Amino acid sequence: MMGKPALLEARNLRKTYRLSRRNQVEALRGIDLEIAAGEMVAIMGPSGSGKSTLMHILGLLHSPDRNGGAPPELRINGDEVGGLSDRVRTRMRADTMGFVFQSYNLVPTLTAVENVALAAEYAGISGSKARAAALQALNWVGLDGRAKHRPMELSGGEQQRVAIARSLVNEPMLLLADEPTGNLDTARSVEVLQMLRRFNTERGQTLVLVTHDPEVGGTCDRIIHMRDGVVEGVERRSA
Repeated sequence: MMGKPALLEARNLRKTYRLSRRNQVEALRGIDLEIAAGEMVAIMGPSGSGKSTLMHILGLLHSPDRNGGAPPELRINGDEVGGLSDRVRTRMRADTMGFVFQSYNLVPTLTAVENVALAAEYAGISGSKARAAALQALNWVGLDGRAKHRPMELSGGEQQRVAIARSLVNEPMLLLADEPTGNLDTARSVEVLQMLRRFNTERGQTLVLVTHDPEVGGTCDRIIHMRDGVVEGVERRSA
């Protein structure tokens, strides 16, 4: 695919949320997709299209439904991961993936470097090495001078950069971002997108961005358009 091996391969991904005995929502209704190693891909669609649910499944945070249709398949680097235990899935997330969320999800009582170091410690890196790795990651996003500041002492753009540093500290092969510019103004959004593209280009990291913003999609190689739990179309943006 596009001269590069597929990092993510998904087939027959379905997810239904049961709200009550008589009420349910079909978030995903049979998704097939491939994402090549080194791609920067946007998943776009209106609210309720299933795009965040898809990201959570690709990131091994949720599991696809196994009833009601053909068996789901999810491969990362060619390895089937759908049947892995929770413990192995947790380890795989820590070792090979980074996550960025719209709400930053920083611990308010910890400094920037402590927030980033948490992710390194979660992956099994010791305290002093975790701190050193966290400082390096903050340097990557231009925030090494703010390492001792707590979230409330940082602007929204700075908090998001701390969140990006946290996602990068373990140098993951795959970065998943859910509305990474949703809480930022235009200038900070451009800054964050340029940063993500730089890590994609310079480090070859694969990026999957969930967004409703066409400007975010416009920075990516491809846009996967979703509606009502299915892929509506795929748009290539650049070579």
